[in-house]
Amino acid sequence: MTGRPHIQISKVSKIFSTGGREVIALEDINLDVQPGEFICLLGPSGCGKSTLLNAVAGFSSPTSGTITVSGQSVREPGPDRGMVFQEYALFPWMTVEKNIAFGLEIKKLPGTKIREKVGALLDMLNLQDFRDRYPKDLSGGMRQRVAIARVLALDSPIMLMDEPFGALDSLTRRNLQDELLRIWMEFRKTIIFVTHSIEESIYLADRIVVMTYRPGKIKKVVSVTMARPRDPSSVEFNDLKKELSLLVMEEQSRHNQEQTRLPTAE
Repeated sequence: MTGRPHIQISKVSKIFSTGGREVIALEDINLDVQPGEFICLLGPSGCGKSTLLNAVAGFSSPTSGTITVSGQSVREPGPDRGMVFQEYALFPWMTVEKNIAFGLEIKKLPGTKIREKVGALLDMLNLQDFRDRYPKDLSGGMRQRVAIARVLALDSPIMLMDEPFGALDSLTRRNLQDELLRIWMEFRKTIIFVTHSIEESIYLADRIVVMTYRPGKIKKVVSVTMARPRDPSSVEFNDLKKELSLLVMEEQSRHNQEQTRLPTAE
């Protein structure tokens, strides 16, 4: 993929002040994401994956450096970037249908257009039989389908996903991974997907960005050249899994060593 990056992250650092001290969450992050590319951010807890994603979303600003989307500086959240969280973030007092339609109603689309678009998404994500249900009546996998449908309804060219399948059982997780890949192949949205699962990153991504434990830097960017659908039992898949495991475990060991050095309460 060539041409102007869809998302350009340049020399981005982020420093938090906490407990009277400064914590460097991100340091000198440089990454270009091409239109329609599927990127996974991979690393142990504390490596700044979610911090970087929130900066791209416009929920927080970097301490230094720049983030641009389609050449425009990111200063706040915008309709060009849809966010899917691990916690589903659905309105509990709204039905599935109303949750998906919410953003379209805010945009004041005609009622016929809203019904047409919501109906198509209910079909696409196998939610037709649940359109009148409330989130409390749905499984975790179904709730996440609704959250994805709500982002798709807004037709954002970029999807930002913060460990969206992390709380799901393995079978549901694989089903939603396949569903997401099907949607991505159909609409070719640009996706940045945060995960701590090595296997998930290999299964989904065009490129995997491995991040270091705090301060979060880019340790290595790994291209995944296997054709989709990918077979987790294949030799190529498992060779890449071993390579990534070594990279991630180095950072996990650094994290563990730092924890042992922290003072304990008396």
